[in-house]
Amino acid sequence: MKKIYYGDNIVTMENKLYTQAVLIDNNKISATGDYNDIIKLKDKDTIVIDLGQKCLMPSFIDSHSHITALAQTSLTADLSNAKNYDDIINILKDFKDKNNLSNNDYLIGFGYDHNFLEEKTHPTKEILDKASIEIPILITHKSGHMGVTNSLGLKLLNIDENTKDPDGGKIGRFSGTNTPNGYLEETAFTNNSKKFDNFSMDKIIKAMKKAERVYLSYGITTAQDGITREKEFEILKTMSKRNKLDIDVVSYIDIKNNKNILEKHKEYLKYINHYKIGGYKLFLDGSPQGKTAWLSEPYNGEKEYKGYPIYNDEEVKSVIKTALNENIQLITHCNGDAAAEQLIKSFEDLNPKNDIRPVMIHAQTIREDQIRRMKKYNMIPSFFVDHIYYWGDIHLINLGSRAYKISPIKTAIKIDLIYTIHEDTPVLNPNIFESILIGVNRTTKNGVTLGSEERITILEGLKAVTINAAYSYFEEDTKGSIKKGKFADLVILDKNPLKIYNPDDLKEIKILETIKEGKTLYKNNQNF
Repeated sequence: MKKIYYGDNIVTMENKLYTQAVLIDNNKISATGDYNDIIKLKDKDTIVIDLGQKCLMPSFIDSHSHITALAQTSLTADLSNAKNYDDIINILKDFKDKNNLSNNDYLIGFGYDHNFLEEKTHPTKEILDKASIEIPILITHKSGHMGVTNSLGLKLLNIDENTKDPDGGKIGRFSGTNTPNGYLEETAFTNNSKKFDNFSMDKIIKAMKKAERVYLSYGITTAQDGITREKEFEILKTMSKRNKLDIDVVSYIDIKNNKNILEKHKEYLKYINHYKIGGYKLFLDGSPQGKTAWLSEPYNGEKEYKGYPIYNDEEVKSVIKTALNENIQLITHCNGDAAAEQLIKSFEDLNPKNDIRPVMIHAQTIREDQIRRMKKYNMIPSFFVDHIYYWGDIHLINLGSRAYKISPIKTAIKIDLIYTIHEDTPVLNPNIFESILIGVNRTTKNGVTLGSEERITILEGLKAVTINAAYSYFEEDTKGSIKKGKFADLVILDKNPLKIYNPDDLKEIKILETIKEGKTLYKNNQNF
């Protein structure tokens, strides 16, 4: 079926930013140009759509999130609004009762943030024991880098006073003792949290369909699964085999612990029913708001503590060499500038000749001198710019003056380095326009401006989530702009974001319709 869209607000994201009309033939863009030229291409069955004042542009491309985690956290207790320990206890109790959990189940919660609790610290096993001493409990911090379990959970995990801290992680202990207090950090958390799993595949697939709906409601037609292990791969493979995916999902395999997935399933290096493996994922540090990001200088108020690495330099180079030898893309989690330095220096030592478009995920405290060195290796910073608003005030406490330079997007633009922005869903909803607004304003919740010189324009923000994001996936020939031959991945907005007078109006823009390969998958009927 052919469709022609026409109007004065068709934003192509190409060098010629506007076009009057677009012809869609089945799943691809067949032609763009002046209305009088395109309308001649219609036949008796062509649907012609007058956009009026609405805006048509390429749909958005998520450059880093965790779609399987969004699905699974939707099946857990929502702790994002907890203001204190009592709230956490009550939310967990209510969830247990409403879901009729038995002693054979797990009680799982997601989304608490100690920075915003009245107690200003993580809860302990003793707090969680007040929710239940009969069911193992695990709650995950909003960052996804740490969490807490109750006494029964520690028993399930075989963690006691004789258990040593793993490399790249820490087990919380009561002061002056070796007795675990329930808190687990970085690898101590990530390696153990997967043991709390009692969701059936059918239940997860239903949750995945709801997760897809979330992305579509924000105008996104390509999403990421940013750390794919055995469980996540089974979910995505099953959905692919059952042809259950409507949007494209690109996943990155945990290179340290699950490299065998890619070795056994190289067929997924190309899309099969909307799912493909994009490459490998590596973690080098933690989170700045959790004070586990690895910095080159101590945290504000600390004499020596700088966070810590997960791997030593030789281990990191070995992993990178694997990706280079296989010519497979590598995306690497780096929040601290010391972690960024470890990644960049490893590439400099290896001096690769092939371009795997490596991506530095988050790149929050990266310095200008490091950005300049990234360019040689076509290393793409993917900025978690939302941190400026949501945790900027915490960063001022933890980082001091360094907080003013977090997410230095404008510096990357001036150096002519491809960049993207992301929301790290389920940490935050994949609200594209909110992320762009934060990049434009760079103000914290308390109204502090963090580095006005790093502010971006709305157009620069839109590039980050369209044509640049497509490039980061090696998909710039098929996605990211309205151009002949590309997929008809489109979004219709109630107004043109490039024609608003006040940047704050970005948060009022409504997604009216999200189109994947010519097919409408989401329609906001209240506003269309």
